[in-house]
Amino acid sequence: MKQITIAIVMLFSVSLFAQSDVDMKKHYEAYYKQMKKQGDVQGIINAMTHLNILEPSVARQDTLAYLYLSEGKYLQALNTIGVEKNDSDSDMNVEVKALALKNLNQPKMALEHYEILYSRKPNVYLAYEMADMKIQTNDLPGAKVNIVYALANVKDDMKRAFYETQQPYETSMKAALLCLKGLLTFTENKTSNIDAAIKLMNDALAIDPNFNLAKVSRQALESQKAQLATGTKKN
Repeated sequence: MKQITIAIVMLFSVSLFAQSDVDMKKHYEAYYKQMKKQGDVQGIINAMTHLNILEPSVARQDTLAYLYLSEGKYLQALNTIGVEKNDSDSDMNVEVKALALKNLNQPKMALEHYEILYSRKPNVYLAYEMADMKIQTNDLPGAKVNIVYALANVKDDMKRAFYETQQPYETSMKAALLCLKGLLTFTENKTSNIDAAIKLMNDALAIDPNFNLAKVSRQALESQKAQLATGTKKN
């Protein structure tokens, strides 16, 4: 009789918890809809976190990580989905890993995920970002491959944003690529390639005379050239 009573209590408890989970799920689904209506991103994150606990979902987890990314919470995004390289990951998952790692100044790790995105659907914007990071990590041949692809496929209406000034600005993607190629050219040989690098900066400025990064880079290259010339005369 005692065993029967215990079994009944256990079945009742399981049923109660199941009912509780259903009610909780309905609550957080309603809460999610309300937060979405109000445009409250943190509220949406909270709702999705609870829903993912109640009913785990890879798609929901990827979306949650993307929301963290959009809020600039890069560590939280990576803590949600991890940093491992998995070919089976969704495009959203891979993109979150790539962008979060890049923003956390981890270019080598970020590039692993950029390579997956690029292998699935190559485009000029990805090629630019990859070339930029490959120059940072001294993979100059790899950067050259990406720049060649990007210059061959760039369109006149493509733009890229820059943030090195107090006021962010946009410039022609072609000009951005020429500037990046100039940087790569100089990095390949910092003495004999200065003139070629300066020419590429001038080519970028011919497209956009207000391109600040190209202006600053050209000025630095010309200063370096003058220093080399002075050193040669002294010798």
